[in-house]
Amino acid sequence: MKRSVKIRKYSGELVDFDESKLILSLKNAKADDALASKIVQKVKSELYSGMTTKEIYSKAFKILKSQRRPSAARYRLKKALMDLGPSGFPFEKYIGHIFGQNGYATQVGIVIQGNCIAHEVDILASKKDKCYIVECKYHNAQGKPNDIKIPLYIHSRFNDIRRKLEQDEPDKKTNYQGWIFTNTRFTLDAITYAKCSGLNLVSWDYPENQSLKYRINKSKLFPITALTSITKREKEAFLEQGIVLCKDIYETPDLLDKHGFSKMRSKKILDDIADLCENDAEVH
Repeated sequence: MKRSVKIRKYSGELVDFDESKLILSLKNAKADDALASKIVQKVKSELYSGMTTKEIYSKAFKILKSQRRPSAARYRLKKALMDLGPSGFPFEKYIGHIFGQNGYATQVGIVIQGNCIAHEVDILASKKDKCYIVECKYHNAQGKPNDIKIPLYIHSRFNDIRRKLEQDEPDKKTNYQGWIFTNTRFTLDAITYAKCSGLNLVSWDYPENQSLKYRINKSKLFPITALTSITKREKEAFLEQGIVLCKDIYETPDLLDKHGFSKMRSKKILDDIADLCENDAEVH
């Protein structure tokens, strides 16, 4: 029997290389069977004990980028969220767009007076009788889960704000909720506390069918940092102007002209965005 090859995750943990997980991630990125098989065979031919998941990702991404750019954009979605930094504000704005897509009126980066003190709130999202107070925990590197201290702190802030809002409008029946969005993960203790206290957590892959990965693919709100047809410096220039969504560029193509893109490059970028956002990628 052939021994399994141990690969190293971002956390440092050694696990068996699972070919099926690589295939699934490629299929989720809309790579066809032939391309997925080609990539898997390439990775397997160069696999060695201790190889990192980052190296595997890089090899797969390189082939995807050369063969099918929109699939490469979907495949690098997690990395694209980390590229929204370094300040974290583009991530807050990006999460605000996700709420806005679902009909919420949003305010990003505001100060709200609580019962005891004033608090800086990343996002205030409201719709009908719902009012969500949202905190965004952005990380620019993988392997940094949010531990129990995060929901403990955020929950206390939420309760202080909620008490003040309820005092100001005692007759208004509003469903106040506290939320935390992160582009990485939460520890088990953090999730357990949130479930017990009624705090809502959303991470890259939690909760199932409502995770950040799921919401992005469902809404088709891909960040511009996912695009492989523009450079890192060009992405940063868009972010500095508050442009965080691929669809913003697609709906306002003059933005490409203003940034000095040639007609040929502009067409390439717009075609990539159209292909990227045309169909929902399956999410697991």
